[in-house]
Amino acid sequence: MKLIYSGKTKEFTPKLEEKVSAKLAKLSKVVEQRGEREIHLTHQVERHLHKIEIVMNFYDRKLAVEGADADLPTAVHQAIEKLEKQLLKLRARWRDTHRDAKGMRSTKEDWDESAPAAEEPAITRPAKLARSNGAARKPKIFRVNYNEDRKPMTLEEATLEMEKERDYVVYRDSDRNCLSVLVRRPDGNFDLIES
Repeated sequence: MKLIYSGKTKEFTPKLEEKVSAKLAKLSKVVEQRGEREIHLTHQVERHLHKIEIVMNFYDRKLAVEGADADLPTAVHQAIEKLEKQLLKLRARWRDTHRDAKGMRSTKEDWDESAPAAEEPAITRPAKLARSNGAARKPKIFRVNYNEDRKPMTLEEATLEMEKERDYVVYRDSDRNCLSVLVRRPDGNFDLIES
């Protein structure tokens, strides 16, 4: 961690600077190895009251804490304690929202290491995962009613519908009066299926 002092730095003795850097080194373990960190420590004196402000960026958030006391080492200690509390709280919140407990667990039954995955069709993989939980489940079928409040379209209108981040469009072709499906391919082109 890079520590930057500003303000009344003459009152920071080398012994106090050593203590501050040692305490912040302990906090660097909490911060984890997510790049080099900068901590800005500002010292102000107002009527025999030492005000210490510590500013740090962590997980794209700015953490700012302040400690105030008549004794400089006590004010620094208060600010570092507040910074540690904020870091622990923010790290716990980040871990709770960004961890996927189900994604972390995997059993040996889920992945068959004896057979390569390229030889196995992609359709059988979800069935294999469903059977590993116990009873085999049938896939759900969702019925979509495209006739309700839909007018016939041309192929150009269907491609315009596909620009709305859809993978497929089912429509009634106005030229041929048949049901058509326009599907986006992985290479960005389209497949047209007509009945």
